[in-house]
Formats: sequence, C-alpha cells, structure tokens
Amino acid sequence: MTELILKCLELFATFFKIGLFTFGGGYAMLPMMQEAVLEKNWASEAELINFIAVSESTPGSFAVNMSTYIGTEQAGFLGAFFATLGVVLPSFIIILIVARCYAKFQSSKIVKGCMSGLKPCVVGLIGAAVINIAATVLFPNGISYSAFSGANIYISFVIFALMAVLAFKKVHPILIICMSAVIGVAVGYGFNLTV
Repeated sequence: MTELILKCLELFATFFKIGLFTFGGGYAMLPMMQEAVLEKNWASEAELINFIAVSESTPGSFAVNMSTYIGTEQAGFLGAFFATLGVVLPSFIIILIVARCYAKFQSSKIVKGCMSGLKPCVVGLIGAAVINIAATVLFPNGISYSAFSGANIYISFVIFALMAVLAFKKVHPILIICMSAVIGVAVGYGFNLTV
C-alpha cells in the first residue's frame, strides 16, 4: 500500500511539474512529458508513441489523456487520478489568478511582451516534438539505406501526405483519424505487415 501511495505521489509531482512549466497546451508539453516518462522508465519510446496515438485518437484533451493513460499503466485507477490531477491543477490555479488579474494587467507592456515571447517558444516546442515523434515512427532504427528498402516507409509517407492535404482542406479531424486508421489496417493486411 505504501508503494502505491508513493507511486501516486510521484505521478502527481511529475505531472504537476509538467503542467506548471508548459505553456501552449498538450502538444507543447509533449517534449517535457516524453523526457519524464522515458527518464522514469514508465514506458519505452515505442510504447510512448502508442500512448500518443491513443491519446490523440480519443476524446478530450491530449495532456489529460496522456497523463491518465500513463497513470493507469503505472498505478491503476489511483495512478490515473493523481496523474490527471497533477497535470490539470496548475492550469486551473493559473487561470483563476489570471481571470482575477487580467483586467488590471491586459494593457501592461510586460504582459504583452511575455505573451509575444511565449508564442514562438510554444511553436518551437511543438515542432521539436513533431520531429522527434516522426523520427521514432518512420525511422525506429535510425536513418539508413535499409530504412528505405521496405514498403512501410513509403506507405507512411503516403498516408501522412494524404492526411496533411485533408487537414489543409479543413476535413474534420475525426474523419481524418478514422480514415488513417482504416488505411493503415487495410495496407497492413494487404502487405502482411506486423501489427
């Protein structure tokens, strides 16, 4: 029982820190979440990619889904509760403070400057996460000639390109996710890929 409580407190502290120091939503916290989960051996890189896919494909906030999923894997229901509480509590507290003070500080040059500095930082964090995940998904064994010898890499690029075009054409994200899953299953069975 003591071990479970300690694990829940560790999950809470880890996700509280992630929630407190990450600006810009779920994807901006991905690099920090990735680092914490891998450092604590809560998941392998491949499992983390699967967590991300599941979290992105289910309803709700990405950060909440990820923390809940990892918490469940580590300590069951209590782990999910404490990890989720940890990731949402900082935002809740900060929003309460901001809502109370926003009218007073909205014209402040310091606040405007801070927001101007945070926006490109968030874009950079999201970009780094995308590159890191793409490298893991497309080149799990590193970039080499053998990575381009099988059909998997080309199928992944085609699915990515098709889904990117659909996203730019404003096709609903749920439809894009469903279509990519169906294409992935169909191609996987058609080419006898390992699942």
